[in-house]
Amino acid sequence: METAKKNVAVLATCQALLFTNNSTAIALNGLAGYALATDKALATLPVTAWVIGGALSTLPASLLMKRIGRRAGFTAGALTGMVGAAICSFALYLESFWLFCFGTMVFGVYNAAAQYYRFAAADVASADFKAKAISLVLAGGLVGGIVGPETSRLTVDLLATRYLGAYLALIGFLVLVVLVVQWLDIPVPAAAAHGEPTRPLAQIMVQPVFVVAVLAAAIAYGVMNLLMTATPLAMGLCGHPYSAAATVIGWHVIGMFGPSFFTGSLIKRFGVLQVMASGALLLYVVVAIALSGISVPHFWFALVLLGVGWNFLYIGGTTLITEACTPPERAKTQGANDLIIFVVMATSSFSSGLLLEKSGWQMLNYLALLFVTAAAIALLWLLARRRVAAGT
Repeated sequence: METAKKNVAVLATCQALLFTNNSTAIALNGLAGYALATDKALATLPVTAWVIGGALSTLPASLLMKRIGRRAGFTAGALTGMVGAAICSFALYLESFWLFCFGTMVFGVYNAAAQYYRFAAADVASADFKAKAISLVLAGGLVGGIVGPETSRLTVDLLATRYLGAYLALIGFLVLVVLVVQWLDIPVPAAAAHGEPTRPLAQIMVQPVFVVAVLAAAIAYGVMNLLMTATPLAMGLCGHPYSAAATVIGWHVIGMFGPSFFTGSLIKRFGVLQVMASGALLLYVVVAIALSGISVPHFWFALVLLGVGWNFLYIGGTTLITEACTPPERAKTQGANDLIIFVVMATSSFSSGLLLEKSGWQMLNYLALLFVTAAAIALLWLLARRRVAAGT
């Protein structure tokens, strides 16, 4: 248990650094893209490229970690992130939109590798500690919600080329990731080393528990990404200053990770599906607030609750997916799970800019409503199925 707690502390620190970087990228990728792009409808393409980079590398990253271990895999991801941040910085200096998109795509590889922090915590935790371990690791993102926006505010105009200072700061945070992750103590899984037989991935993926876990988590991430990516641009179009948008994004990230201190306990007490259903309900509230006005408080309340709803669905989905596989099947199951999530994220981030430009903020929220309903139906179906199986 002591080793598990130490690993959780290391992974939570890495998660804090991840979302320090990610909250900066979230706040600035679209704005920098808008400044560099000739066609403003392509403003969120750098965000999409960032997600595509993650989507292309998430399954290879999982399989690589199965071979070389979590520590080496996380180190490789952070080093790749440094390369991506350096390319972004050079692109900003050259004022090259397409090079900037390439840089964000490379940076996305780091994001993909780092998504396994939560699974790494679950891999070595006891059954009773698993949900809490996942929650505590994700709680590290709370620090990122505070440090990231503050860093971007202090560095966005630090150099003559706008945004350049913020992207150079990312490299410094990634150096810290490389140093901290060396304290991780998770061996290569013994089952993987001995080549124990596993089920085909297709057989794993057709299980109801896998389908609902991935569907709910992917929709949570897709809806969150759809609205979050558009928020800085939408607020700018509504006449709000960048400082207000940065504050809203910062509080959104706090909403994403603040509940992590107790989400695991809620899952243990009430059940994973019940907590996930509560997350879907919160997303309905988000849409209602977003459709009711465009003042800064409207954006603030909507984005904070968007973060909380995402937290319940995402931690719940991560916990639920562990029921779908045996230890030797973890790498491919986790990889497939995150690949689907990244594809949904890529689609939502790219659609976000186009829909905002062509149809406006309200249309984004009506679209989100449809997907939230699909997630809610899936969760209620699995909950009813389990109650019937239990005879209650």
